[in-house]
Amino acid sequence: MTYEVDLAVRAEEVLNELPEHGRQEVMEVIAAVLVRPRAWPPLGGWDGAVVFGPRSWVAFTSYLGGIEVYDMGWAG
Repeated sequence: MTYEVDLAVRAEEVLNELPEHGRQEVMEVIAAVLVRPRAWPPLGGWDGAVVFGPRSWVAFTSYLGGIEVYDMGWAG
């Protein structure tokens, strides 16, 4: 199944400010989240989740058909 990713304005700004290596790592974390929909927080609720990569993290919530990334970071 194909899922959609929405980036909040803040998440887009952070992604644009990251160096290429950081951007790639964050995108890999987002991809890892997308292939594990059973690990997503309950759909349509107020719950969120945070997933960590080697030096990055992504905070998101879920809805039917995808996720919304509302914050992210990279400690590289």
